[in-house]
Amino acid sequence: PKIIDASTAHRVAPGWVYGFPELSSTQTQAVKSAQRVANPGCYATGAIALLRPLVDAGLIPKDFPLALPSVSGYSGGGRAMIEDYEAGKAPLFEAYALQLEHKHLPEILAYTGLITRPIFVPSVGNFKQGMLVQVPLHLDALPTKPKASDLHEALLKHYAKSPEGHVKVLPATENGKLDATALNDTNDLEIRVFGNEAHRHAVLIARLDNLGKGASGAAVQNLRLMLGV
Repeated sequence: PKIIDASTAHRVAPGWVYGFPELSSTQTQAVKSAQRVANPGCYATGAIALLRPLVDAGLIPKDFPLALPSVSGYSGGGRAMIEDYEAGKAPLFEAYALQLEHKHLPEILAYTGLITRPIFVPSVGNFKQGMLVQVPLHLDALPTKPKASDLHEALLKHYAKSPEGHVKVLPATENGKLDATALNDTNDLEIRVFGNEAHRHAVLIARLDNLGKGASGAAVQNLRLMLGV
């Protein structure tokens, strides 16, 4: 039998294929051939989508210290959080997991290629679904001192081969804003690189639906690959 597991139990376990087909040039075939696929976590999907191509390209060193400030709708926080928000008992916005432990960190390390654990700071807003995963960067702290456009080009090159086109690398928005909910009810993930060359700053942002490409949408995509439909 072919199995897709949506829990955290097997995401870094031997004998299981990680269900992010866009991970590398060989991952789609690995999912197609797999008997057991571990569906990725929502935050991990965004973080890996941003970082793996840049680590592979040598633009971000494997031991580079990174932070991952991120925000999700409350549906990503489990039953208790959902009940609190829908009952009006929760704040409009809150940071959580401030013990700096989170269940998605093992897979982020395993599939980005990083060896230095990033500081992951998730937060939740008073909206049901949608998420932004962010990676702020001091460009001059990177060994190759890239421009934001270099990061964009490396991401664009990686995802030009993306199966089914679910991951898109797009220009930064002209107004400098990004709505976390814009991809709700889709299996798409959008990547943008916002940069300020005068200050040599950049921020990478992945936008996705935590219930779509971050959960059930990815599961359906993986199922179709495994079944060849």
